[in-house]
Amino acid sequence: MGLLEGKTALVTGGSTGIGLAGAVRLAAEGAHVFITGRRRTELDAAVATIGSATAVLGDIADLADLDRLYEAVRDRGQGLDVLFANASVAEFVPLERITEEHFDALFGINVRGTLFTVQKALPLLNDGASVILNGSTSVDSGEEAFGVYAASKAATRSFARTWANELKGRGIRVNAVTPGPTDTPGLSGLAPDPEQAAGLRQHLAAQVPLGRLARPEEIAAAVVFLASEQSSFVTGSSLYVDGGLNQV
Repeated sequence: MGLLEGKTALVTGGSTGIGLAGAVRLAAEGAHVFITGRRRTELDAAVATIGSATAVLGDIADLADLDRLYEAVRDRGQGLDVLFANASVAEFVPLERITEEHFDALFGINVRGTLFTVQKALPLLNDGASVILNGSTSVDSGEEAFGVYAASKAATRSFARTWANELKGRGIRVNAVTPGPTDTPGLSGLAPDPEQAAGLRQHLAAQVPLGRLARPEEIAAAVVFLASEQSSFVTGSSLYVDGGLNQV
């Protein structure tokens, strides 16, 4: 039997990158996985990859979409045991060029969307459930032109601490998983063209003590740990999966 046999999980942003890898691993451990994302084609392909999965089209920044998502979870009738609030967006913009649109887009999804993803899940979360928030090493590193993104992820880290305290009475654990640079479409999408994307990946890999980017599957392994009873005495934490980037 898998670590999550008979459990129900939800992964936001589950159609690509870390979210998809997390959904694949959660399903492999026995969970039925709900995924959500903004592009139907990618969602359908993800379901074919995951296997035991249900896809719900939607944007976590849209509260009506979240209501539809949780209606689908509710209709299955087994509540929710694992919530991986993974969906987020990033963009390089230096301080002097930050616009309202840039700020609102990042905080709308990364902060507002994450908050209401978890809040609206509360009636469905089974006692003893695990909530995992997707963080970032950018919180600690002060990377140039990444200030709004880093600030949004600092809010995520704070949420993990506060919600762990607020939900302890129900035995619900809340943690953040904090990936280092990870080889995903989202990382490549930070650059304007494939050549610059390759240069960005090479630059980031050179900063990691282990000398490479993370694979999404390596982050997914940490998600499974936090989702399962293997981490039963872990809450309010930030689990760094960064190849030593912010550790040494």
